[in-house]
Amino acid sequence: MGILWAIGLVLLVIVISIRQINEYERGIKFMLGKFQSVMKPGWRLVFPVIQSSMKVDMRVRAIDVPDQDAITKDNVSVNVNAVLYYKVADAKTAIIEVEQFTYATSQLAQTTMRDVVGEVDLDDLLAKRDMVSDRIQQLVDKATDPWGIKVVSVDLKHIELPEEMKRTIAKQAEAEREKRAVIIKAEGEVIAATNMGKAADILAQSAGALHLRTLQSLNDLSSDQSNTVIFAIPLEVLRAFEGFKKK
Repeated sequence: MGILWAIGLVLLVIVISIRQINEYERGIKFMLGKFQSVMKPGWRLVFPVIQSSMKVDMRVRAIDVPDQDAITKDNVSVNVNAVLYYKVADAKTAIIEVEQFTYATSQLAQTTMRDVVGEVDLDDLLAKRDMVSDRIQQLVDKATDPWGIKVVSVDLKHIELPEEMKRTIAKQAEAEREKRAVIIKAEGEVIAATNMGKAADILAQSAGALHLRTLQSLNDLSSDQSNTVIFAIPLEVLRAFEGFKKK
């Protein structure tokens, strides 16, 4: 009977000691408070009292970097936020070297984002968002290496500008559009004038070409009865009539 109790107790201890480590996890085992080993996926034994363990998720995680007030290099106040993607590269280091590595990474990302925004002008911040994101990713990744953390990427989600700055940018954009419209119109007029000049030269060189062009225009106008046609008599014709009157 005593043997059965002993066997049952041993089996109970074994069942209680079993820890399941999933494929996307790693387990950190401690013996009497000291690091012993990194447990790989599967069933592992962790004996109570003398041993303890912690699980570490090795998958890529996303951290929302909250809104941060920052000042750009050209002294413009902006509000920015981002999302940071990271994963644990070394489970042992992430548990032993830093307390709450997720919180620590988030805090580091916030301060780094403010610093990087302060290094660029507003135009570069708006036009080269990918470059700024890459710079933040590189700095945070380097700083978290001693923690066993790998920063995969950082993406700036939103850049909020002061209202007066929004109005200034809108006016600038409108002025730029008007400028382009004036340039395009002027270029069109130059092309049209050039073509008209070429047409006039061709008509002047061909006898009767101008009269034919006039007749063609009249034919086009006659297709619509609502058109009123006004003939412009050349000055040469009027002068000819004046010559007949004098005679």
